[in-house]
Amino acid sequence: MVEQSDIDALRSAVPPEPKHLIGGRYLPASDGKERENTSPIDGGALGALAQGTALDVDAAVAAARRAFDDGRWSRLAPAARKRILHRCADLIEAHSLELAVLGVRDNGTEISMALRAEPGSAAATFRYYAETPDKVNGEIAPTPEGTLGLIHREPVGVVGAIIPWNFPLMIGSWKIAPALAAGNSVVVKPPEVASLSLMRLAELCHEAGLPDGVLNIVTGEGSVVGEAMGLHGDIDVVVFTGSGGTGRRLLDYAARSNLKRVYLELGGKSPNIVFDDAGDLAKSAKVSAGAIFRNSGQVCVAGSRLLVQRTVYEPFLDALKAETEAMVVGNPLDLRTQAGAIASRAQCQSVLAKIDRARSEGARLLTGGEQILQETGGTYIAPTIFAEVDPQSDLAQDEVFGPVLAVTPFEDEAEAVALANSTVFGLAAGVWTDNLARAHRMIGAIRSGLIHVNTYGGPDVTVPLTGHGQSGNGSDKSMHALEKYTKLKAAWIALD
Repeated sequence: MVEQSDIDALRSAVPPEPKHLIGGRYLPASDGKERENTSPIDGGALGALAQGTALDVDAAVAAARRAFDDGRWSRLAPAARKRILHRCADLIEAHSLELAVLGVRDNGTEISMALRAEPGSAAATFRYYAETPDKVNGEIAPTPEGTLGLIHREPVGVVGAIIPWNFPLMIGSWKIAPALAAGNSVVVKPPEVASLSLMRLAELCHEAGLPDGVLNIVTGEGSVVGEAMGLHGDIDVVVFTGSGGTGRRLLDYAARSNLKRVYLELGGKSPNIVFDDAGDLAKSAKVSAGAIFRNSGQVCVAGSRLLVQRTVYEPFLDALKAETEAMVVGNPLDLRTQAGAIASRAQCQSVLAKIDRARSEGARLLTGGEQILQETGGTYIAPTIFAEVDPQSDLAQDEVFGPVLAVTPFEDEAEAVALANSTVFGLAAGVWTDNLARAHRMIGAIRSGLIHVNTYGGPDVTVPLTGHGQSGNGSDKSMHALEKYTKLKAAWIALD
């Protein structure tokens, strides 16, 4: 069990150097520029990051292509790839507290959540995909006599992975581990405000025996490094988690360059629906509060729209308000903290502006609605609930990506479905009911890639996370993720 003293001992550990990892070498930016990195915990300095350039991306892609073409990884025996990926998982587990604390200092996630969601999830993900290289097979087609039809499954080549700042280690591993397991080389752009844990992950992967050039890291701004990756003619696939605006630009970059495949996870405005037959409403309220306020709402699948049947609306709001106001918001390196910091000052200002907009739209502020703990120098916002939210308002339609919950009542199942499906997104949803038939009807009716029933959060790597509508395409997690990192090749062989 992790003790507070273990965490405190790592609070001031020196972060990784401000260098890229390219072809197995740690290199400064091509023009030598760096950017100061600050912690959302207290606004203090947290080292610096190399400011990547298009030339740095060129160098990383060239290193990845060389590594792929010469077969040092792509043609390595599947059992050998498997052993190395298992060693990666072992090292992540061995350094889990170091990785978690480093990530928390960088992006403000509360340590109690980070331990599970970051190194805990990353190690499980690497271990899951470590088992796939010698188990994913090609096919023999049913052909006429005298003909043999073979279907080969091959790695795509060079994968560009652009990672978000909310859970960089977890989401980064969802993309890096299956790409490596399939035999690809990878170029990673970590998030500008939370690069450190991914840089350390790359060090551990090389310590585990990953050959030089197979995993490369280029830090820097999305407008420079991300754009260069999107436009690069020698990247075969780009995978991205982040905003819809950036996702659209990546599709445009692909069209303007080599028509590379682009897979996007673009967040959502996920409905969490509570029926009056949900049974234990106190439990539903507690879990629903965590579904939006853990990691201060900076979760792609956050249950940010709460839809409550009118017959239990007021008592449920009372229970929800009590749970919310009891949450401990504060220093994310304290094990008692239940909601940490907003990841950056810019994101904090964005969330506060959306709170002001919700007030102007006439929503009833139930609790929160303000920046707190400003004396720390960090970026903290009180968990905020708005009630009687207009389903067509900005607060109900747009992703806030902060600790802000929009609550709307509904009358019956038909209205609940209509409200749930009333946004352009379709990433996740929740349904609370003791009626099994209703649960299955809702699963079928809600347009979303993930449906929780009588819970919210927690699906492991065995099931896919996929977006419907403007929440994206393709899948992270599960065996289905390998489809993004492989391509099919058919052979038609005459035997006579």
